Order: sequence, then structure tokens, then C-alpha cells
Amino acid sequence: MSTLPNIKPVMITSNQSWIEGDAVRQLEITANLPGMVRAVGLPDLHPGKGIPIGAAFLSDGIVYPHLVGNDIGCGMGLWQTDMRLSKFKLDKSVKKLKGFEDPWGGDGADVLAQHGLPETLSPKALGTIGSGNHFAEFQRVETVSDEAAFSACGLKQQQILLLVHSGSRGLGHAILEAHIRKHSGAGLKHDSAHFKDYITKHDQAVIWAVANRKTIAERFMTALGAGGICLLDICHNSVTQHQDKWLHRKGAAPSDKGLVVIPGSRGTLSYIVRPRLENADLSLFSLAHGAGRKWKRSDTKARLSRRYSVADLTRTKLGGRVICEDKALIYEEAPEAYKDVAVVIDDLKNAGLIDVIATLRPLISYKTRRR
Repeated sequence: MSTLPNIKPVMITSNQSWIEGDAVRQLEITANLPGMVRAVGLPDLHPGKGIPIGAAFLSDGIVYPHLVGNDIGCGMGLWQTDMRLSKFKLDKSVKKLKGFEDPWGGDGADVLAQHGLPETLSPKALGTIGSGNHFAEFQRVETVSDEAAFSACGLKQQQILLLVHSGSRGLGHAILEAHIRKHSGAGLKHDSAHFKDYITKHDQAVIWAVANRKTIAERFMTALGAGGICLLDICHNSVTQHQDKWLHRKGAAPSDKGLVVIPGSRGTLSYIVRPRLENADLSLFSLAHGAGRKWKRSDTKARLSRRYSVADLTRTKLGGRVICEDKALIYEEAPEAYKDVAVVIDDLKNAGLIDVIATLRPLISYKTRRR
């Protein structure tokens, strides 16, 4: 495995990628924080609130909670359901998918206890998707590029899949807010009591987010009278120890935890990829977590409202259905607001970071219904 010199920052992009200048400036500023060793911008890099999204940062002796953000543990889980594609009724399924904005009716405290978490740690929020770019999406296999790898990971071409994107909800937000009140945007020395307090709460939020995605998946499958198995679950907002340093990922999937799913938008394909570890140090063992936003949320409705009605946006060019009864959000999350995921995938492939195993076509993308 190659060892690279300390280069700040590295960009994993090509001439085909469109990276906003603000995102590059945010990456350069963050790369020069005290204790920062390396910073990597991935092909889905786009501006965030002061720091870029789609990036990984390696620091020595200091951890920066604001680089992880307020949705600690946010990530994606992929379930293979026991529903066969040949029997999946699209419109009937759309009608059955409702009520997920209400609290889950199960025993949240028990779920938390099963995951080794305090029973009082936000049990009522479990099983809820959240806002923004979070979603639950039923998918079908579109193409298979590597038959052997496809079969080895338990995938079956005729089964419906469910992709869940969510995180730690209000829990992660409370953890970051508490840090900001005490320390503003300052980092925490790794041998301090403040760091130990943060990392304990951070690790709990990561586990909570895993439990949340599992509960969401079970709610959605149950609504359609189905069951399923989890094929993968990856976290893309976290800080973890990497050798003797600290690796922050903000909107970046790990490449050292097995298979990764990289979604596009609700109107494009998603990709199941196998990371190539021989080149993983180039990208700080991190991959793009999606297509990345192209337009600001505040600009999207003005750009699209003359071209599309809300009703138009409930169906995609791939024939999928979109359940989003928030009129602002359905525009904000329109496919046009995102970069071309195929370019993102090509950039990762050309950098020697991934091999594509399969592509997935969205069937039903669920954001929110009115209560």
C-alpha cells in the first residue's frame, strides 16, 4: 500500500466534474486548521455551512466536532427484501406507504438496550427519517457488472431492495450544539476530558443512527407485508481513529468497511461498488457518498417551478414514484439539483478507488407525507 506525502488538499476529480469554487475554498481553509495533516475532496464535493461536504480530513492530536457536523452517524443501509420484482405493484405500494412521520409504535427503549445504548437516549425519535436529503427508497437491480461479486454478497436480481438514508436525528444536533456553546469551532485535544466526553457521545450517536436505519427499514417493509436482510450499512459523518491520528468524514463513505452504495438522485441510478484498497490511501480510505448537490436549496424552486409542477415531480424519468408532500422540499430534492452521479462514479473508477458491481433503479422514493 502506498504512503503519500502530506499534501493539503488533494482533489479526486476530473475535467468532467463540476466543483463549485466555494467548496474548494472551504476545503483549503479547513486543510489549514491547527493539527490538520491531510484533506481530501471527493468528486461529490460541494459547499456546506462553513465546511465542504464530500470530504475527508486527517488530524494529529486534535478532533474537530464541527467537521463531523450535527448529523453524527448519518449514513445508508441497504436491505434485500423478500418481495419479488415480478409481484411488486408500484401504485398499490405507494398507497400503503404512509404514517412514517408519526412516532414508531414499537419499544424504542428495548431497541436501544439491544444496541448497548441508554434506554433514555431519544427512544421516541427512532424509526423516523428526518428532513433534508434523507429518504427511504425501494429499488430494483438494473445492471450487474460483476456477477461473481454480486452473488457473493447475497444479492438476487429478482428481489426488491430498500435503501435507507438517515442519521441520528436530534441527538447528533444536540451533541454539536453543546460543543459549540462551550468551545465554538475550536478543536479538542485528544487527551482532554472534553474530547473524551465528546467522543463517547459521538460513538453513541453513530450506534443510534444504525439502530434508526434498521427501525426505519422494518417499518417500511412491514407496511408492504415484507421482510428482509441488511446487506450493508455505512456511516458517512463521523470521526474515527486512523492509525495514530483522527479521520473526519463529512459526507464521505468509508472504503475500508466492505461494499458501499453510492446513490444518485431520486431520478437516477444508484451504484453498488467494491472499494479497491490498494489505492485507498489516496482518498484517506474514503469515497463519495452520493452525487453531491449542484444547486443551493434556496435557488432550486425558482429554477424549476416554471418547468415543472409539483405533480410533475412525483414521477421520474426512470418511471419511479416520489412521495414528498412538502412543496418546497420536492423542488429542493429534484434530480436537476444534483450532479451527474455517473461522472462521480467514473472519477472514482479512474482514480483506481472502486469497481462497480451493480446499478439500482429507483422505484419509490419516500421523503414525507403531510400528517
